[in-house]
Order: sequence, then structure tokens, then C-alpha cells
Amino acid sequence: MLNRFVSFALFCWMILWAAPIVFAEEKGGDDLAAKTQNPVGAMYSLPFKFTFDYGADNGEASFLNVQPVIPVTVGNWNLINRVIMPLIDTPGMVTGTPGIPNPVQGDGATGLGDINYSVFLSPAEPGKVIWGVGPSIMMDTASDEQLGSGKWSWGPTAVILTQPKPWTLGLLGRQLWSFAGDSDRKVVNQLLLEPFINYNLDNGWYLITDMIITANWMAESSNRWTVPIGAGFGKMFAIGSQKMNTKLEAYYNVEKPQGAPDWSLNWTLQFLFPR
Repeated sequence: MLNRFVSFALFCWMILWAAPIVFAEEKGGDDLAAKTQNPVGAMYSLPFKFTFDYGADNGEASFLNVQPVIPVTVGNWNLINRVIMPLIDTPGMVTGTPGIPNPVQGDGATGLGDINYSVFLSPAEPGKVIWGVGPSIMMDTASDEQLGSGKWSWGPTAVILTQPKPWTLGLLGRQLWSFAGDSDRKVVNQLLLEPFINYNLDNGWYLITDMIITANWMAESSNRWTVPIGAGFGKMFAIGSQKMNTKLEAYYNVEKPQGAPDWSLNWTLQFLFPR
């Protein structure tokens, strides 16, 4: 697992080293950064997010979330379609992950997890406070029972943020309840809160904290919350005409259920397609 992370980190560094630094010179660079850091920004993008967990009782798990964003403008409104397609490698039962709220015992599995689809309704011309609201559905698509909840779940999701230069400050939330699926699996009742802060520096660099907090309301109070704390850094850049974004983050779980990892490393590589 560590070797894989080192390979990804080296690849990320090589891209930054070799890429022509054109972001800061291009007109509208600040606007591109703002759209990238806005979950309901009207811009096509394709992020690949790698997460590596460490310190769980059953060993190290890794996740690759493919997260395409597809905006559609209808009159004065944007519909921001966001999909999370997880590819998971787990050594066995690991608790405290957003995509597997009620994991089952097993000897490990690798494959597709449960796909999440959310759509946000947001004003096409927002004011100083930007917002979006809509439904979210978690689909029972896991290729192995250890990689998903065994349930179909749905609920509301919303985001609110503001972007006074050079900051982006916001909060995304989602609550899911199961409504169908394997009757032998536990009911899903999960809250996700994602406070995020970006501070933009010169030449496309920025600092970031993007903590994903979860609460499994079906668990005992002592095993309910996963609360990470941490931060990272990132850079906007371009290879030729292709706009890109990458970031590297580390988070330590100050509160976690039994069997959850102690900390995690995240690396994201994002392809940007401004409209």
C-alpha cells in the first residue's frame, strides 16, 4: 500500500515539475480557481481522488473515487450533477468510511463500491453567498458485499459557501436513509458533513482543509462519529491547453468508531474543462 502511495505521489510531483506554469499568466486564472473550489461551480471536471487509510484494526484500505461533475444550465438555474464511483481495495471489515456505513465481516475484497449520484439546484448568477440544494442517492452497485452497504439509500444534500478573495469558505452536508436492498443488511442512516477552506497563493498554489465528518446514527454513541482534522496543499496548472488541478492532503481521526483507521492520505488529480 505504501509503495502505491509513493508511486502516486512521485507521479504527482513529476507532473508539477514538468508542466509549464501558465495558470498565473492566463487571464481569468483567479476565476478558474474559484470555480474549481466551488462544489456547485458551472464547470465540467473529472477528478480522480486516491485515499489511503492507515491504522485500522484489519489493515490498510485504499479508495479511488472517480468523481465527474456535469453542469446543465436551465434558464436562471444551474443543475450540477455530481457522481462518485468508488473503486475499493479493503483487507476486511473497516469502519468509519462514508461509502460503507455498515461493513460486514470478510477476508477482504477489491472492486466497485456503491455509486453515489447527487444533483444540486443553484442560481446561475449567485451573489456573495453561493448555495445549492438537491437530492442524493446511493446505489447498491458494489461488486462484493464487503464493498458496499447492500442498500439503496437517498436523502437531501446541500452546500453553502462564500469566496472573498483569496478565500473559499464553505460547508457541504448530506443525510442518507436506506429504502430498499438486502433485508439481511443493517439499515443505513448516515450524516456527512464536509467543511472546506481554501486559501489561494501566487502562481496557482493554494492551501486546503477539506474534512469529511460522518455520523452513523444506527451505531452506539461511542462508535457513531468519525471526525478528522488535517490539511494539505494544491496547485492549479496546465499541460498544453489542458487545465488541471492537483492536491495532497493528510488527516488524523480525532474521533472514530472501533475498527476505523487512525489517519489517511489523499491525493487528487483533476481535469478541468471550463465552459
